[in-house]
Amino acid sequence: MTPASARTVHYKNDLQRLTIFIGAALLLFGALLIGIVAYAGWSTNRAAIVRERQLVENALDQSVSHVLDEQKAICWWDDAVAQVQRPRLDVAWLETNFGIYFHETYGHDEVIILDSRNRPIYANVGGSLTNAASAYNRHRAVFDELVTEARHGADGHLRNREATFSESQGNYSSLLGASFGRWAGHIMRVNGEPAVVAMLSIVPNLDPHLLHGDPHMLLSVVKIDHAFVADVGRSLLISDLAVSSSPSQSSGVISEPFHADDGTVLGYLTWTPRQPGNPLLMFILPMVGLGVIGAGILTWAMIFRLKKASDELAGREALSRHQALHDALSGLPNRHNFVERLQELLDGVVQTRNNDRVVVAYVDVDRFKDINDTMGHQAGDALIMAVATRLQRVLAPSDFLARFGGDEFAVVCRAAHIDAGQALADRLRGAFVEPFDVYGQHVRMTASIGLAMAPEHGLSPQELMRQADIALYQGKNHGRDRAMFFSAEMAAVVEQRREVEIDLHAAIEAKSLMLFYQPLVSCSNGRITGVEALLRWKHPTKGDIAPSIFVPIAEEAGLMPALGAFVLERAFQEAARWPSLEVAINLSPVQFRHVDLVELLEQLVARHEVDPHRIVLEVTEGVMMESTDRNRQTLEAIRALGFKIALDDFGTGYSSLRYLCDFRFDKIKIDRAFVTGIHERKRSMTIIQSVVTLGRGLGMDIVAEGVETEAEASIMRLVGVTELQGFYFSQAVPADEIEDLAASFGRQDVAPAHQPAASRAQRRS
Repeated sequence: MTPASARTVHYKNDLQRLTIFIGAALLLFGALLIGIVAYAGWSTNRAAIVRERQLVENALDQSVSHVLDEQKAICWWDDAVAQVQRPRLDVAWLETNFGIYFHETYGHDEVIILDSRNRPIYANVGGSLTNAASAYNRHRAVFDELVTEARHGADGHLRNREATFSESQGNYSSLLGASFGRWAGHIMRVNGEPAVVAMLSIVPNLDPHLLHGDPHMLLSVVKIDHAFVADVGRSLLISDLAVSSSPSQSSGVISEPFHADDGTVLGYLTWTPRQPGNPLLMFILPMVGLGVIGAGILTWAMIFRLKKASDELAGREALSRHQALHDALSGLPNRHNFVERLQELLDGVVQTRNNDRVVVAYVDVDRFKDINDTMGHQAGDALIMAVATRLQRVLAPSDFLARFGGDEFAVVCRAAHIDAGQALADRLRGAFVEPFDVYGQHVRMTASIGLAMAPEHGLSPQELMRQADIALYQGKNHGRDRAMFFSAEMAAVVEQRREVEIDLHAAIEAKSLMLFYQPLVSCSNGRITGVEALLRWKHPTKGDIAPSIFVPIAEEAGLMPALGAFVLERAFQEAARWPSLEVAINLSPVQFRHVDLVELLEQLVARHEVDPHRIVLEVTEGVMMESTDRNRQTLEAIRALGFKIALDDFGTGYSSLRYLCDFRFDKIKIDRAFVTGIHERKRSMTIIQSVVTLGRGLGMDIVAEGVETEAEASIMRLVGVTELQGFYFSQAVPADEIEDLAASFGRQDVAPAHQPAASRAQRRS
């Protein structure tokens, strides 16, 4: 039997097995589909019940936090602290501000105040003043648990329900330096009924010195009655939510045990749940059943016709496999064969749907052209055959090796885990450790390897081969003799990086880059006191290219020293035109590592005769994070020359007060992220006020970046910022426009650029 005949018989057997498999799979799939629909309907209903129960629990938790928030309105108040600590209590004041206030405003059923030794000194029950000791003793067992938790912390036996309230109090810890407020809140049984019991310490909100010893405590009881539960239900759109002493026997009504925070059952929460799964069970399920039966009949008919047609196709397939599938020189499979094998493996991964992966590796012999040029093409052919033999030796029997032509090979293998790609790369690189014997000469060669993996990088041969080729190019671009795995960023980097890098190098050499300047406006007189130099690149064909695109490419290509030197040279040259303005220039961490920065600055000062006190060199936290002695010595030397140093983008990244302690800056620039929308964000206002107070205390000027509205500018002036910068005043403009811009700000009747008329009028006033 010829190989073709054997392959045909094998194909027919496979087809018969496939037919049987499809029939069995159809039956299984039909049953599974019906089961899935039925399960989906049931599980959807059950999930809705679970979700509604969780919503109710969350609402009850919010109720506890809400009671604590209500208590906070009075308890965290300097006057309240002073009143409860008086040797002779002003009962009328307490009745007005505690008892009546909480009962009538928030509906608290019991209000009790305990002194620092947990003795009841005031009580209001049901809106009426009553004996504090008797009110407390009626529920002492419950109240003592909350007193212990509020005074000494939770011991874990009661469920935590005040997490939302605790999280919202983080601001007080930041402002006061320590959290001396104490609280506890739980759902407990009081008088045989469920109730929210909350306790909060009475502490000052402004003057912490008012508090003497341990704080007094306020204890509130809010009954969870039908009205309380109905309010919870309305907030959750559950109209019939109720609490009862026994489970409901009504059809379609859910009864869930209502537990107190100590685990005891307080009753049952009952409601009619939504049942979103009923349409599946009542309508979709019968239709699916009929559809499965009809599909089964049609499928069996199609399989019969397919089997007959496939028998004819198998015969023709056996005759069509005569084409050449191997490379003539090395005897390895060629590209066409490789693509077929890769497709088979990908099909297997897709069909099995397990965690298997397919790894594709491109192997390119580094500097193979040198062998052809120096030793001749016959030597190059001999090297190719030697490389093919070496690769076959290091690969596993299941790995598929092919030659694509020239000095390029490809390997595909199926892997059971994600680390198999690295193992394949190590084996391939190991093939080049020993030198090759070419016509009696020992030639040491290396290889660049690009790898891609399915399904992470694609599920078609074209995708995987292209990704592996991109990774190979990236490896070549990073110095050869390395293995690199494809990543999504590589495609864009490979296609754009090289083109931008070449054009940028030419632009630096031609000095065709430009500096624009954005003004810094004094908060004291509204005049422009300085400008910040910002690099711009107008490409002759691509137009404006943002610094965020070409600066990282310059860093990777080693162009930053030249680019930084260009910026300094141009900024010093143009700074001489404005003797009354400071000029801020950004310094990158690369300039500290690769350039003799101090010497360059000395040369620029001498060449352009610029007063160094007018130059502000801005450094980012990237320079400070390195904390190398060389960086610190460089900064000290720059300051010794007379330059000013500013810490840029303060508040982002890894801001640390240690930077301000280790090195004295002249300016701190608050990042635009804190300034934008400051009038709507109180937390950002607090942070900026702290930075301004700290910076001013250390003798530093404060600059706010990203000011875009009049409201933001006004707020920054109020908190004490020294200078403002942003689009509200002006965008970055060419050097030729700075003098006119500065002159316009010098006139008191001229409003900042880009302002609406109303804002300009307000500024003049």
